[in-house]
Amino acid sequence: MDNVAAFLRYLNSEKNYSAHTVRAYSKDIDGFALHCSDTYCLHNLEKVHYTMLRDYIIVLSKRGLTMRSINRKCSALKSLYAYFQKVGIIEVHPFAQHKAVKAKKAFITPFSVAELNTVLEQIDRSDFAGLRDATAIEILYGTGIRQAELIGLKTSDIDWARGQIRVLGKRNKERLVPLIPALATALKRYVEQRKVYPGTSVHSFLLVTNKGNKTYPAFVYRLIKTYFKGVSNKISTSPHVLRHSFATHMLDAGAHINVVKEILGHESLAATQEYTKVQLPKVQDAYRAAHPRAKK
Repeated sequence: MDNVAAFLRYLNSEKNYSAHTVRAYSKDIDGFALHCSDTYCLHNLEKVHYTMLRDYIIVLSKRGLTMRSINRKCSALKSLYAYFQKVGIIEVHPFAQHKAVKAKKAFITPFSVAELNTVLEQIDRSDFAGLRDATAIEILYGTGIRQAELIGLKTSDIDWARGQIRVLGKRNKERLVPLIPALATALKRYVEQRKVYPGTSVHSFLLVTNKGNKTYPAFVYRLIKTYFKGVSNKISTSPHVLRHSFATHMLDAGAHINVVKEILGHESLAATQEYTKVQLPKVQDAYRAAHPRAKK
């Protein structure tokens, strides 16, 4: 597995993949290696062939994994063998011709403006925990940043003079996101309390737990789940729904899609266009109301 370890180091040092992504790749590769060992008594990943991947896909499907998850695992394996071929470990890429199976994308229903306002109005900000929780929600909805980006924010990332915040996105790409007045006000109040709350001032990360430690994915997920489950009947109430809500509400209000793309940190416009699908019912209503022949 030394070659796999070298590949993971390559992802981290040369491709600038996040630690979270590298761990995911490692887990996906370990799963395939275990399958090859148990099914074919093959312990050398350099000697696999395409039929093994095809059988593995069938096994994963029978386990109930979605095609989206299966495609992600296959993508990790294709990257591994592309690396093996690049550095001369193998001559022929065994999975080079594999095509991802089209997976139906899950439709995410954004929170309504009313639901968001209700949550923010109901949070008790009289103590540090409540103020921090409210600030986390304000940041996610006010900037549209990802959960991992929120966790990685540092106090030094806030540029008060210019009214913007520096965000470290995927593959360590930086972008600047403007701070709307309401968010700037919430941040200032939180930062002031953070300075005097026991154990927090020594940490550079903006959001910290009650014990002063850096927050983590499960912490943020529970935070969002706790506050929104009482005001929303949405199937999903994850932090990503706040990102989705930000983009949808911006587009609904007339923001240019390229502006939303830059704020979200998308590399392609296609990723941002996914959010325009939520607007289809409104487009249909407007069409029926405006077109001369729509009422006949």
